[in-house]
Amino acid sequence: MVVNCVAYNKRDGNRIGDITLDAISDVLKEPDTFVWVGLHEPDESLLLKLQEEFDLHDLAIEDAQHAHQRTKIETYGDSLFIVVQTAQLVNGHIAFGETHIFLGPRYLVTVRHGASLSYAPARRACEHTPDLLAIGPSYGLYGVLDFIVDNLLPIVREFREELQELEKDIFADTFNRGTVRRLYDMQRDLMTLRLAAAPLQDIISQLVRMHPHLIQDELRAYFRDVYDHVFRVNESISAMREMLAAAISVNLSLVTFNQNEVMKKLAGWAAMLAAPTLLTSWYGMNFTHMPELSQPWAYPVIIIVVISVVAGIFLGLKRAKWF
Repeated sequence: MVVNCVAYNKRDGNRIGDITLDAISDVLKEPDTFVWVGLHEPDESLLLKLQEEFDLHDLAIEDAQHAHQRTKIETYGDSLFIVVQTAQLVNGHIAFGETHIFLGPRYLVTVRHGASLSYAPARRACEHTPDLLAIGPSYGLYGVLDFIVDNLLPIVREFREELQELEKDIFADTFNRGTVRRLYDMQRDLMTLRLAAAPLQDIISQLVRMHPHLIQDELRAYFRDVYDHVFRVNESISAMREMLAAAISVNLSLVTFNQNEVMKKLAGWAAMLAAPTLLTSWYGMNFTHMPELSQPWAYPVIIIVVISVVAGIFLGLKRAKWF
């Protein structure tokens, strides 16, 4: 459950080393130090231990114990509690998770729930720029948020590539229920992704403009860069959703058009069959006196008339592009 617990030196931003949870309070007694803790689905006792070490608020700990929280940012004294929705692509579908973040003047705690990638790459990236990490744990917060946002755009890109592959099925002459089902699933996943990504703009906007005791002025440009990335993600999601809606509409329209074409052809054949049926049905009646019934040329004439009527109907429908 404890992925990482690392102490850093604020004077030069270098890593002091891995520490245990019990040693956190001892490390924080030293000046110019801060601690970065990473957890994955911790139990209640572990969170209570962190609450004791960092003096975290009861309500924030209660939220961190349970997933399915809304995306939000809350202030508790001189600390922040942030809930962020995460996402990753699993077998063609988006799996969602949550990350709960505690930020204080001398600590950063990330708590992952559900589908969420490890933040080890974000930690390594921050450690490669110790001059910025020396500013404090807020730079670690930037690294985590940037990592989360950067993992959203490839999901949309993957869906766009899949949509291009589905175009052949979309414009096919035959109806494929699986294609429409896949388009609907993609649209539903992107809707959920939109609900997860959109609130991030408000959170990062707050970090850019507010909380000067935690977000130093030197880092506001970096958070603005994350805001731009979130904006791009939301724009891409909106564009992709419109493309999917158009693809579903086009597919259904083409299916309806093809059905209409089939019905027109069936109606045309029915009209051609109705003409000879009508003519021959007259001579099927058991009356003694029928027109030209006793004439030897009557039968060939009727055949010629039937063929002429059917040919006329066919040419008329052909001209109307029913065939």
